[in-house]
Amino acid sequence: MKILDKVLKDYSKKEIKKLIATAEKIEALDTEMQLLSDEELKNKTLEFKENLKNGKTLDDILVEAFAVAREASYRVLGLKHYQVQLIGGIVLHQGRIAEMKTGEGKTLVATLPAYLNALTGKGVHIITVNDYLAQRDKNQMGAIYEFLGLTTGVVIHDQAPELRSAQYYCDITYGTNSEIGFDYLKDHLVGNRAQKVLRPLNFTIVDEVDSIFIDEARTPLIISGEGSKSKEIYKVADLFAKSLVKDVDFSIEEKTKSVLFTEEGIEKAEKFYNVENYANLENLTIQHHTFQALAANYVMKNTVDYMIVNDEVMIVDTYTGRAMEGRRFSHGLHQAIEAKEGVKIQDENTTMATITYQNFFRLYKKLSGMTGTAVTEEKELKEIYNTDVVVIPTNKPIARVDREDLIYKTELGKFKAIVQDIIETHKTGQPLLVGTVSIEKSELLSTMLKRKRITHQVLNAKYHKKEAEIVAQAGEVGMITIATNMAGRGTDIKLGEEALKLGGLKIIGTERHASRRIDNQLRGRSGRQGDVGESVFYVSLEDEIITRFVGERAEALDKKLKLLEEEALDHKKVRELVEDAQRNVEGEHFFQRKNLIKYDDVINEQRKVIYEQRNVVVDSDSLKDHTLSMFEEIIDTEVEQRIVSEDYIETEVEDCVKFFKDFFGDIKEFTKDEFMKLRKSEIKEKLYDIATKIYKEKEEAFGEQWIAIEKNFTLKFVDNRWIDHMEEMDDLKQYIGYQSMLQKDPVQMYKLQGSQLYMEMLYNIKKDITRYISYIKPFNAK
Repeated sequence: MKILDKVLKDYSKKEIKKLIATAEKIEALDTEMQLLSDEELKNKTLEFKENLKNGKTLDDILVEAFAVAREASYRVLGLKHYQVQLIGGIVLHQGRIAEMKTGEGKTLVATLPAYLNALTGKGVHIITVNDYLAQRDKNQMGAIYEFLGLTTGVVIHDQAPELRSAQYYCDITYGTNSEIGFDYLKDHLVGNRAQKVLRPLNFTIVDEVDSIFIDEARTPLIISGEGSKSKEIYKVADLFAKSLVKDVDFSIEEKTKSVLFTEEGIEKAEKFYNVENYANLENLTIQHHTFQALAANYVMKNTVDYMIVNDEVMIVDTYTGRAMEGRRFSHGLHQAIEAKEGVKIQDENTTMATITYQNFFRLYKKLSGMTGTAVTEEKELKEIYNTDVVVIPTNKPIARVDREDLIYKTELGKFKAIVQDIIETHKTGQPLLVGTVSIEKSELLSTMLKRKRITHQVLNAKYHKKEAEIVAQAGEVGMITIATNMAGRGTDIKLGEEALKLGGLKIIGTERHASRRIDNQLRGRSGRQGDVGESVFYVSLEDEIITRFVGERAEALDKKLKLLEEEALDHKKVRELVEDAQRNVEGEHFFQRKNLIKYDDVINEQRKVIYEQRNVVVDSDSLKDHTLSMFEEIIDTEVEQRIVSEDYIETEVEDCVKFFKDFFGDIKEFTKDEFMKLRKSEIKEKLYDIATKIYKEKEEAFGEQWIAIEKNFTLKFVDNRWIDHMEEMDDLKQYIGYQSMLQKDPVQMYKLQGSQLYMEMLYNIKKDITRYISYIKPFNAK
């Protein structure tokens, strides 16, 4: 097989060459596997497990295990993995990312490494982008695992905790990134080990890995609780924001979409809020809400960033066009938008637990993924996830024709040309899939087609429940489907014989996306498994990607070339402009994701320690040693802080006695005069004896209930302080952002100051716990 000719990338060529020999060994076992009875094939699972117990590794049994899974797939589903699919499966097992084009059977590929790694009994997670795909893949591919004696589960929204736990303890579990990520956070808010649903994160295969690792990486997972802030501040800030004049009182930095005050704006803010110096740290709350009100009014756009559904603001996923149910913009931005739109302002929640997807996925012992487009982001994937990308050749040569972009001066001229193209193509019966970047643009195009009486389907956030059905029909003769970005990923568009004769599926992109990778995803919906197809993108110099990132150059080019409104522009300089704009926006988004993880890496180290300590509490049968060591630390620290002179000073000893009388309760075991007679080490010993005595008294007074009671208040103090700390860290990040003009590295400032806050938090947790033990009494005690 001339497999290497299909691979463009030198690195991937070398890697594929190494793996072909292994794939051929798997194929060589085909006849042997066919001769096994169903029972004999199933018993191979027990044999493999025994081999692993006796010291063999997964790599040792890979060839035979893949051959077994391949044969089981054929018997259950009638599908036998191609050689390129075997190679893809090996790449995933190695903890790497496999780039496989749309239609190459990625779902089936995942069964091979999933089966192999599930033999360890430690669990495998297969992650998809939505509940529908998770359930579908579990039902279809689960039949292979069940045939081979393994269990398969699925985690979807609104499952009861006890059911979720059972799904996670299956050998292989399907689910979405958000469901599994949120369960990880929830597991670190529980009061006892029985309430946890996850087991240790072992091996995961992430489908559409670019969507999850890249596109969603800028939005952290957040579990919130009710907050207590007044809603009036949002209304006041919104009123002020609406009174300002753009480019007079503030400006918008187009690349980052950040809002910057002018001197006039600052003066107006000081007058409006009646403060002397708006920039002072003491006015951080005012700064924060004003910034969010400005962002809501002048940056966030209805039907692009959010939509109003039943008088409620709902986030729009900018990559799929779906409304994101249950998700809210953080840090008061959602409330600022609610104030802007005049709908009910919901409470701003307090963050109880949060983690970025980057740091969540790095918790897995082994991480792998697959997608049709990853190689353009290879540098980022390597840098953040420490995993490389291997481009897997297609089973059949790609027959799709990718035409050069058609570029227009104005957006109106561009859309008129798109409508004309749709009309002309529709006359032939060739099926059309038209990709838009927002709900607004999809509905604009739909309106233009309705005026021409052209029948079509629209797939955007408003119709996502029919998504799979609509996308599956997109390849039928005469069908026109308008889809927001990559809505319907994971659903195959199947073409009949007649559609193939007409040229296959034609893709029209209505503008370039924020990344070449997203463009390639759209193109990849056509030409699957060697099918014929066609793709073309329409671009205008008024598209947001152009105006934001190369706007001045576009204007200069227009003046120089005197471009005509309704003619396609075929000029080298114009094409370079579009390419530069896309590279600029890719660079900007990469910077944002890197910046996000730099900040989250700081708090991630803190999170790890807190969660480890929390797990010790949840899983322990006794906290006695743990708690007494806290007493020892508090005593040592407080005595050292209060008695600092070499010769005892009466006021220092008096201060020390006063603190511990309050700390332990008004005990009679020591006085200032007695302390003056003791060395510092003896004072510590005496105080520690008192602490040990107090702890023993509580054990005896509460009896069997003591362990549960101590766990309960220990976790309460840990959680409360951690929640407060996360809010402090968030405030610190914002303040440092405001102060970044001081020419200091903001991340380094955040790290240093955050470390100090963290150490203070840990110490305060210990003080809270030990002091509470001193004062707690049984209900019947007087």
